[in-house]
Amino acid sequence: MTDLPSWGVASDSPTAQHYRTFGALEARGSSAAYEGWARGIADDAQMLALIDELPRAKRQANLVFAAMRVAEVPVVPWRDARDTAIARWPRIRDVALTHATQTNEAARCAVLLPQLACIPGPLALLEVGASAGLCLYPDRYAYRYTDDGGTVAALDPAERSGVVIDCRLENAEPPSRLPEVVWRGGIDLNPLDPADPDTLAWLDALVWPEHEDRRVRLRAAMAVAASDPAPIRAGDLNDLIADAAASAPADATLVVFHTAVLAYLSPEDRERFRRTMVDTDAVWLSNEGIGVFPEFERIVPPGERHRFVLAVDGEPVALTHPHGRSYRGL
Repeated sequence: MTDLPSWGVASDSPTAQHYRTFGALEARGSSAAYEGWARGIADDAQMLALIDELPRAKRQANLVFAAMRVAEVPVVPWRDARDTAIARWPRIRDVALTHATQTNEAARCAVLLPQLACIPGPLALLEVGASAGLCLYPDRYAYRYTDDGGTVAALDPAERSGVVIDCRLENAEPPSRLPEVVWRGGIDLNPLDPADPDTLAWLDALVWPEHEDRRVRLRAAMAVAASDPAPIRAGDLNDLIADAAASAPADATLVVFHTAVLAYLSPEDRERFRRTMVDTDAVWLSNEGIGVFPEFERIVPPGERHRFVLAVDGEPVALTHPHGRSYRGL
């Protein structure tokens, strides 16, 4: 039996289970700091009680951890960080209540590109849950795809942007071209301005501590989006999707896509959106965790439950890393 620290107490509460799962599946192997924080909080009755003061949607680890960093809780082992976290809880709570996990990872374009490159162009891109819109510029970024044998396939835009995305490719051919994008737009409950320094600071806080490559890429991608901002409508995706889609040029192929978005919808709203996508003429790219569409669970191996499933028009085509680091064709 593992000894718990003096402040620790085993808990089976939903919040404790969420943090325990986050540490074991999502953070493990990707962020030692967040894995330690998650495991420590899962057995910390006092911290769990504070987190449970938040509305349910605000208790998620990514949001609370980012708020802790904004409140300048040091990124050190939980036993050394907890006193500061508890002392600064009022600030952490305020940040969590006024912000959302709008992680805008431009590297997700690397797992969308193998499909985007196959769609007859020119393309009109409409992203739901667009945040600051960084995934709306797949044609402006450079890519380096590495296969099982170590061979690298490179794709570079006509004008260098400073954004270079590395992605491991399995069971699939690397895309041979960048898409021609003639229109881009988005929908988000709270659109973010890529030119706003406070927006950059919050998105930076959402990047996990050890992921310096993501931090560098974020800054470069924000500069791309700020130089040519895409219109992002504020509101519910189900309410706005039809009107937003109608704004796309008729002579372009409309692609509606989303990554790590539908998990925040109720099952009813998720099904409503799916029906809309089935009835539209647009190409639909969905890159979501397996819990969003339960029928996809059978294709994800037990040890890879943290993977996303990329689907085209509702049909799964690949397993992807949540931050765009890998693409495995099915």
